[in-house]
Amino acid sequence: MKKLQNHLIGVDRGDIVLFSDFETDGPMWSGDGHRSLRRQIEFSSAYRSAPMVQCWLSMVDISNTTNCRTDVQAEDVTETGFAIVFQTWGDTKIARVRVAWQSIGEVPHDDDWDVV
Repeated sequence: MKKLQNHLIGVDRGDIVLFSDFETDGPMWSGDGHRSLRRQIEFSSAYRSAPMVQCWLSMVDISNTTNCRTDVQAEDVTETGFAIVFQTWGDTKIARVRVAWQSIGEVPHDDDWDVV
């Protein structure tokens, strides 16, 4: 559990089209086996320390002829951003995906000092 000790809490959010492989016959639509895509996201302003980040599929367009196999995660979270990692495997055919995310954490305070 991440415990927040600052009374200044920031919440940031976004919603991004990760890919649209149907239009370009890209690997998520035409490939098979393990496939992965990583997209770097920057927060609108920096947090005091790495925040908690959640991400989820807000839209998925997938073939009805194969099984739906999807995994989406937030990785490499820092004060300034994180990576959305989307994966699929097997014969799954995914035309397009949109991912929403939300971050919650402490934001810098005017009284924070950086003593060197």
